[in-house]
Amino acid sequence: MQLSRFTDYTLRVLFYVSTNDDRLVTLAEIASCYDISVEHLRKVVHALSKAGHLDTYRGKKGGIKLAKPPAEINIGEIVADAEGRQPLINCGQQQCRLTGFCTLQHVLGDAQKAFMQVLEQYTLADMLNNDAMRKSLIVSKAD
Repeated sequence: MQLSRFTDYTLRVLFYVSTNDDRLVTLAEIASCYDISVEHLRKVVHALSKAGHLDTYRGKKGGIKLAKPPAEINIGEIVADAEGRQPLINCGQQQCRLTGFCTLQHVLGDAQKAFMQVLEQYTLADMLNNDAMRKSLIVSKAD
């Protein structure tokens, strides 16, 4: 199992914005920090804003910031929103000769549930409880 690039970028945006919480952050500086396309980030920021995790401000002095404290942003919720909440395998959408007695869908469902339960134990604040990571993301206003 692998998380999508969209989910990866979603988490990176949250890490960056929350670490530089003393000011508005721009898409250009996040793109530069992570070497990611601004267009990819625009979609990520739009989704995070729509979900109520980021506040966005337009204009020359615009930018983005967290809409709520990092301790209130659940990593499991972020991943579920970015990845979608579909089962790993959806046996109902295809014909299969194993329908009715296959155990794979149940096993994968249990695995997915366990994966999400672990992620739901952490907040953005927990993820940022690492001085080296925070220092690598802090950008001074002079930069």
